[in-house]
Amino acid sequence: MNYWLLKSEPSVFSIDSLDAAPRKTTSWEGVRNYQARNMLRDDFRKGDLAFLYHSSCPEPGIAGIVEITRDGYPDASAWNKRSEYYDEKSPEIKPLWYTTDVRLVRRTKQLISLAALRAHEEGKLQGMLLLRKGNRLSITPVDAAHWKFILTLE
Repeated sequence: MNYWLLKSEPSVFSIDSLDAAPRKTTSWEGVRNYQARNMLRDDFRKGDLAFLYHSSCPEPGIAGIVEITRDGYPDASAWNKRSEYYDEKSPEIKPLWYTTDVRLVRRTKQLISLAALRAHEEGKLQGMLLLRKGNRLSITPVDAAHWKFILTLE
């Protein structure tokens, strides 16, 4: 099993949005970064788990845990001219962009803030990609030891 961290601005997509979705499941669409796309296309597998992280907000942090319910697949929002994620350079026959489906497993007992994570960046969370200066990817892998430790921060 792989572990991931999925970042989203709560004004765009939040834990509340996922909680309100039918069957608490939705597509994680709109990723438009090639490195993140490659992870979605090549590495995401049904059954993987991910932290849902709220970014670009007053208190960024981990708000919940989601399960990947479908391997990565082509992101149809790239072909929808009415979608904000439309990309005319992504043909259906050879798609550029990928997505996955996520289901809310649970909210964290409390928001695990970025500050709480940073408090451990020289120790138990050393090397965590989210904490690396300049990292702006919306998807990052999380190693198993980091995953287990973060759960203790609830």
